[in-house]
Amino acid sequence: MENDILSLLKDSGAFLEGHFLLTSGRHSNRYIEKFRLMESPNHLDRICKMMSEQFNPNDVDIVLGAAIGGILLSSGVAKHIGKKGIFTERVKENMELRRGFEIKENSNVLIVEDIVSTGGSIFELIKVVQEHNANIIGITSIVHRSMENINFNCPYKPLLNYPVESWDQDNTPDWLN
Repeated sequence: MENDILSLLKDSGAFLEGHFLLTSGRHSNRYIEKFRLMESPNHLDRICKMMSEQFNPNDVDIVLGAAIGGILLSSGVAKHIGKKGIFTERVKENMELRRGFEIKENSNVLIVEDIVSTGGSIFELIKVVQEHNANIIGITSIVHRSMENINFNCPYKPLLNYPVESWDQDNTPDWLN
């Protein structure tokens, strides 16, 4: 499966090299532009199918992602599982459910994410699920690009582990500038 994901990313032109400022605030010489992959309905459907196959559909009540990339993923994975797909949006500093979306108490939530560097967005989604007294049955992403394992305290199943080095502002190498 990892080779399939890697091929899809390369074929779609999603792998980029240069100097990139990541959402996390870190700097990297490699970037994965997930929308080059997700702009193809066939690629997106294939990714979502692979994500959904990692979990038992009977264990999932709702699929949750974060806007913007998570909108496409939550809907696509939900289609394959046969459940609702919803997303959070950032309001000021916090992730929130809007547009009438709800997570019922004790429901089983599958969290989907596109690219994981630090896990910050996933931790925010976990907080939203916990605020609704629901259960997280698992987390999946297209790519886990962190050099380190991240413990989300529940099953995490990325489709591809592809560690990419990144640096904070004060430690960015001279050759990257």
